Amino acid sequence: MPDDMRAPASELPITIEDVSVRSGGVTVLDGVSLVLAPGDPTVLIGPNGSGKTSLIRLAMGLIAPTTGRITWGGRAASEGRRRAIVFQHPVMLRRSVAGNIAFALRSGAAAAARDRAGRIAALLDLVGLAGLDARPARRLSGGERQRLALARALARDPEVLFLDEPTANLDPAATKAVEDIIAKIAAAGVKIVLATHDLGEARRLAGDVVFMVRGRIHERTPAKPFFAMPATPEAQAFLKGDLVI
Repeated sequence: MPDDMRAPASELPITIEDVSVRSGGVTVLDGVSLVLAPGDPTVLIGPNGSGKTSLIRLAMGLIAPTTGRITWGGRAASEGRRRAIVFQHPVMLRRSVAGNIAFALRSGAAAAARDRAGRIAALLDLVGLAGLDARPARRLSGGERQRLALARALARDPEVLFLDEPTANLDPAATKAVEDIIAKIAAAGVKIVLATHDLGEARRLAGDVVFMVRGRIHERTPAKPFFAMPATPEAQAFLKGDLVI
């Protein structure tokens, strides 16, 4: 079968097997095993320094395991064509709002040149930035920048989208706007993997929760039972605000 007629390779499941990551003599992930499969959003929570960001970067393919193994859709190596990530402080290109998305479309080859204008308009509408296409991206508010970062990520047509503290430092209205977009993306079938320190956000968005402390996973369970009756003393203390690291 010609390459252009083959179904795109799946990134899922992402399977992490007994992975440790060490940097500068510090163990940031310690014997982590986790499977990220299609479905509702997976939310990573835990105290500062628990390894949430490192786990997201590992699953995205931005850092390599020191020991252990990670596969994407059963493959030991992947270019990550259908993975995207949004960081807590996304960098805006010195271009217009539309220009930022156009760059993502060109670099990802996600849309033919003749389709880009329509794709840009649809993405801006999705994230509530319609009408701001000509505005310099660096003049957007913090919430608007995060929504543009989501649009840029979606320009890659990802199967899985990693979000690292996407609403940190945003006011309640901007937080709600970003969360509403995340919920729409998840409802459209994109696997969301989100790290947050905001327990309210975790309750609102999570299908399942991965609770981490000191680079280790202490619990992985559906969200409702986790918040109602966490199984480990560490999670119980964390939810009460009593966990001391």
